[in-house]
Amino acid sequence: MEAAAPDAETDADISLKDPADGGVGGNPPLSAAVRFLGLSAPPPRLARSVVLVVECGFVLTGFLNIADAEPGPLTLVASAFGFSLVFLLQLVHTAQRFRRFRARWYRWTLTLQALITYLPLFALGFGWGGMAGFLGASLLLVLRQTVAWPLFGLVAVAAAATGPLLGMDLVGSVYIAVSTVLTGLIVYGLNRLAQLVVEVHAAQTELARLAVTQERLRFARDLHDLLGFSLSAVTLKSELACRLVPAAPERALEELRSILEISRQALADVRTVARGYRDMSLTTEAVSAQAVLAAAGIQAEVRCRVDLPEGDVNTIMATVLREAITNLLRHSKAEHCRIESRRTSSGELELTIANDGVQKTATGFRDPSSDADGSGLGNLQFRLTAVGGRLTSGLDEQGWFVLRATAPLRRGARHSA
Repeated sequence: MEAAAPDAETDADISLKDPADGGVGGNPPLSAAVRFLGLSAPPPRLARSVVLVVECGFVLTGFLNIADAEPGPLTLVASAFGFSLVFLLQLVHTAQRFRRFRARWYRWTLTLQALITYLPLFALGFGWGGMAGFLGASLLLVLRQTVAWPLFGLVAVAAAATGPLLGMDLVGSVYIAVSTVLTGLIVYGLNRLAQLVVEVHAAQTELARLAVTQERLRFARDLHDLLGFSLSAVTLKSELACRLVPAAPERALEELRSILEISRQALADVRTVARGYRDMSLTTEAVSAQAVLAAAGIQAEVRCRVDLPEGDVNTIMATVLREAITNLLRHSKAEHCRIESRRTSSGELELTIANDGVQKTATGFRDPSSDADGSGLGNLQFRLTAVGGRLTSGLDEQGWFVLRATAPLRRGARHSA
């Protein structure tokens, strides 16, 4: 015989709010009754409590049947001990805390339960016959199903066969067999339902944890992608304004106004990140990028040939452009930059950002704007993959660093003249 796989278990408890607590017109007696019955407990605990109550009820019913026959004190004490032992073995075969013990010693515990089920039967009679149902439930819960169900059938047949041995007629024999089958199925079914409640509760807890993790990652990506460009632009324009104050105060004032506008936009971006959405326009970002590059003294050639409707692709491509320009401003010493978007023959949107800021190192060429040590391009790759796109980078034949993002276009995108 082989033991079943270890039962699923979760240590997380999510308390259910008691509707009788703290509400208008709350009923204290009802609240106390709810707590006493355990109905305010977490679902797994409540399910296990229901199983224990039902099993206690079956055991108590059997004991009362024996006590009703008015046996001697010794017989009554022995039957009480036997019922307690059956109940304990049932806990060993079903409780989560005993799963390791059960996996190692299940052969011995099942054998012991079988002996306790059948040996006292002829001494205690009809009242003890219902204990065979617990044995059948234990077999179904502990053993593999291919082995357990045939053995469960043998338990039912054995229950029917003990009827004539106990002096019962045909009706009595059928009754004890049916009682055994029903008891076994009820105990087995309730325990399986309790296990399913535990598994579902664990799955819900894991889904909640994953949702929180995903939201944290989204928040971090959005903050990086949205604020990186704004902060870089503010820094660049602030440095420019400081240099212009002595010689061209009017030009410096214009830069300060631009800084104020960028700061306000950054504040709005933070608020949209907190609300969980952010629609961006590639065309708008291209215009903004051209202005910032011009302020940095970088000659920019911008050709955006596709007008995109609002949606994921437009926002993602705008984010790619913003991240590329942010890295270029932070790290690169580029003098020229080329930004181009076009629709490919395969129906994809292709955004290309190229610059001549590649630096030669001892190990080859490196472009600081590639953000090799940061998380920006990794975030972009994640976003593009989510919509079926891709991100590539490398040097072209002229030695420029080229960052290229592609994504499938949805209906509604049109080619601009």
